[in-house]
Amino acid sequence: MNLPVIALKGLNIFPGMVIHFDLNRKPSIVAVRVAMKSGGRLFAVTQRIMTEETPGLDGLYEIGTVIQVRQITKLPNNTIRVLAEGVGRAKLNDMTTAKAQGVYALGDIDLIEEDDGHISDDRNYEEAAFRTMVEMLSGYLEYHPKISQTLNSQIDSSMSLGEIVNRIAMNIPIAYDKKQQLLEAISTADRYEMLSTILCQETDIAKIHYKLNQDIQSRVNQNQREYIMREQMAILRKELSKGEEYTDSELFNKKVDELEASDEIKERIRKEIRRFDNISESSQEGYVLRSYIETLLELPWDHTAADNTDIEHASEILEEDHYGLDKVKERVLEFLAVRAQTSKGRSPIMCLVGPPGTGKTSIAKSIARALDKEYIRVSLGGVRDEAEIRGHRRTYVGAMPGRIATGLRHAGVKNPLMLLDEIDKVSNDYKGDTFSALLEVLDPDQNKQFRDHYIELPIDLSEVLFVATANDTSTIPRPLLDRMELIQISGYTQNEKFHIAKEHLMAKQYEANGMTKKNLVITDGAIKDIIRYYTREAGVRELERKIGEVCRKCAKQELSRRQEEEKKAKTSAKSRSKKAALKTPDKISVNSKNLEEYLGKRKYSSIMANKKDEVGIVRGLAWTAVGGDTLQIEVCMMPGKGEVKLTGQMGDVMKESATIALSYVRSVGEKYHIKPELFSENDFHIHIPEGAVPKDGPSAGITMATAILSTVIGKKVFCKVAMTGEITLRGKVLAIGGLKEKLLAAKTAGIRKVLVPQENEKDVEELDKEITDGMDIIFVSNMDEVVYQAIDTDN
Repeated sequence: MNLPVIALKGLNIFPGMVIHFDLNRKPSIVAVRVAMKSGGRLFAVTQRIMTEETPGLDGLYEIGTVIQVRQITKLPNNTIRVLAEGVGRAKLNDMTTAKAQGVYALGDIDLIEEDDGHISDDRNYEEAAFRTMVEMLSGYLEYHPKISQTLNSQIDSSMSLGEIVNRIAMNIPIAYDKKQQLLEAISTADRYEMLSTILCQETDIAKIHYKLNQDIQSRVNQNQREYIMREQMAILRKELSKGEEYTDSELFNKKVDELEASDEIKERIRKEIRRFDNISESSQEGYVLRSYIETLLELPWDHTAADNTDIEHASEILEEDHYGLDKVKERVLEFLAVRAQTSKGRSPIMCLVGPPGTGKTSIAKSIARALDKEYIRVSLGGVRDEAEIRGHRRTYVGAMPGRIATGLRHAGVKNPLMLLDEIDKVSNDYKGDTFSALLEVLDPDQNKQFRDHYIELPIDLSEVLFVATANDTSTIPRPLLDRMELIQISGYTQNEKFHIAKEHLMAKQYEANGMTKKNLVITDGAIKDIIRYYTREAGVRELERKIGEVCRKCAKQELSRRQEEEKKAKTSAKSRSKKAALKTPDKISVNSKNLEEYLGKRKYSSIMANKKDEVGIVRGLAWTAVGGDTLQIEVCMMPGKGEVKLTGQMGDVMKESATIALSYVRSVGEKYHIKPELFSENDFHIHIPEGAVPKDGPSAGITMATAILSTVIGKKVFCKVAMTGEITLRGKVLAIGGLKEKLLAAKTAGIRKVLVPQENEKDVEELDKEITDGMDIIFVSNMDEVVYQAIDTDN
């Protein structure tokens, strides 16, 4: 007999069994459709390995069931649901592949003849076997109540032994390979014996499982009993000790009573303490809750520290700790004055912006000392997770408060000075926008109700004095910049560095290296040479390192000399006089002449002004992260096709400035008697030396225009003139930035005449006289004025 074949995964169908099952493999679906066209019968057999997608004859069991398909329902994802009834057992002899509406398996099968459902002709033996099976089933169902109702409704006392065996085999939840053994048992006697064994084994397993569950439940109850007993013992200890000892909950409640906080905060903490009372201290939740309560109790909710109101004392401390930084000091004293006058006043949120090493971080610590505030430093460099600011939610394992709440916890007061160091180095990733989290922290109108995800209670940050530091504001979002009061800290002049070294750095390095003024003298000339020839920076970090290097070498020299003298003293007959001489050693003097012995050859040399006027060479001024610098722009003209070549690693903005400068010179060619064909018959090469250093910005516009014009008309440019300014196509000179650093660079290079945009006049007026003394600063508004001041048109 040939019938379509379907392979079943982990499912066995018995004769007389009505069942729903789903098919999604294409050959099985085709087999069902073919069967429906020829009476609806097909052969269903269980496959040996469930993970095999296309089993062959060897992958299927030999015995299966002929089924009659009653109904087919289409489901999504190319799946059908089949309602079928088992007709009888059958044996699969062979299987081939057939095609009809698709490929399916066609099997050669033989129907297996069933017996009459009895195991003996003796009716008493049959009845005994029936009762034994019912008793074994009852013992099994005692531990499987979920399937008890289903089986009880299908079993009737009028059934034969064979029928009850088939019913039980169909419904008990056992592995499909065991059910297959029952299906392959042809005689009722074999099935009876096999099912009896299975029921006994499953009942024994269920008994053991039930006993294990009872043991686990008993241990849980024991833990609860121990918890109750511990609580009772705690009460007894309290009574016996007359209140001298407290439980953890009582200690927490006592701290709540002493806490300076609102009633809302206290009630929330007491609620958490009540929760803590109802759980085991040794459980994981107990540890987490204890940590949370301790954190809440350590926060300074309404606890404040008295600020210093003595403005003279604060001013003395600021001047004592730092040289310069007048704008920062003035702003701090203004805040102090307002606080003293009104007894309140909103705490400022300052952002100190400047190059590295200019004292931004150290001035914040000095401000805290001047105002008698607790100092907390929060380093934001490299922070990329929003949870670092707002904290982690307590649902996570290892959750903790954010850095702001942790800082307040360590400070112990709600009005400390909190330094947000390197705020421009904050980054973002998939875990959240850290800058957006800082918006709430640094907004005076919102930070009164700052909510940390871990704390889950409003924290008042309005009395915290925030001071942020940054090297570059371009990486800080505009909304965040708008919430802060920017104070620019520019690089130090050489004179300022000299005073800082004399008043602060030398004493610090003397102490760090075990030297004193009695055995080491570093002259003023040596300090100035270190600044001029061994450092090139806007701040003073490298200067401090160089002074430290000098002190270390002097310490080594001093120690070697002492040890040598001690050796001589031990072998000398006049050792006492020698030892007396050791008490007054000679001083080590470091000056300009012997400085190279300690620091080696000079690392830097100032690029001085050219000694003679030349055509096509103009001195420009540039701003860098480590201060100002001068740059020499050179222009050459040679026969060609009107091409322009730019070298010196110029940025896009500087290249555009060169193009604008050339266009301007071409537009005014008639004024300077320049032939139009000169630009088409010649190539121009614009170069800025130090090609390894990237350069960019529009401030070299008038410098390049002057160099191009000088080359075209063949007139020399004054070598003692430097200039800076952006140029337009109409020849107007626009304002630039970094003027202080640029003027310092010109002064260092020996240039006394500097051309500056007219719009920058207000910036020059704010500069110290130390910078502008001895310099001839000329304000220009267009290129005609630049040419008049820079090019020698008479020769």
